[in-house]
Amino acid sequence: MKLPESVLKYQHEIWQAIGETFVMVGISIAAAVLIGLPLGTLLYLFRRGQRYQNQTLSFVLGSIVNIVRSFPFLLLVVFMIPFTRIVVGTSIGTLAATVPLSVIAIAYYARLVEQALLDVPRGVVEAAASMGASTMQLVVKFLYVEARSGLVLGLTTATISFISYSTVMGIVGGGGVGDFAIRYGYQRFETEIMVFTIIIMIILVQMIQFTGSRLSHWLDRRS
Repeated sequence: MKLPESVLKYQHEIWQAIGETFVMVGISIAAAVLIGLPLGTLLYLFRRGQRYQNQTLSFVLGSIVNIVRSFPFLLLVVFMIPFTRIVVGTSIGTLAATVPLSVIAIAYYARLVEQALLDVPRGVVEAAASMGASTMQLVVKFLYVEARSGLVLGLTTATISFISYSTVMGIVGGGGVGDFAIRYGYQRFETEIMVFTIIIMIILVQMIQFTGSRLSHWLDRRS
């Protein structure tokens, strides 16, 4: 199938926009795993009835996560501009866009991790305690193993949300596919560009969902 002439004309910009989207989403995924996973685990451990139950810490951490998640993302991006400038030295560009995106990714995935761990049967935790498992052993060898399918599904869902969030990062000059669609498709009235970028996003989301679902199913069958 031959691509429309308008698409061919902007093929360099399209590939650049796709690359910018991958950078933003990739960094946010890394932040979600490296920080959101431990944070979600702490939310679980500090809950009532868990090994380190602590209502104060549970309330504080939970409130921080809830506040971040309750922010409309566009307002969060604007609100964080001073902090973004401190972290990366600028408030404009793809790297700057990853700061608010990573913050929302951490909070979003932390809740999904907490929920996945809560779904682990209580008997597994009791069995780990009866065997004298340390906290690290409980988390790594019992909780994560039992919840691995849910953790992967949660990360898949979160990744798709991160892609959606990345489409509005043009407000800080972050670029990406969404920003490209607005600038070249909507503002220049080139409908073919708009349709083509939407198709790209749909294909990307479907690929991520399929891969995540298959991996989750495979991990679930191994348990």
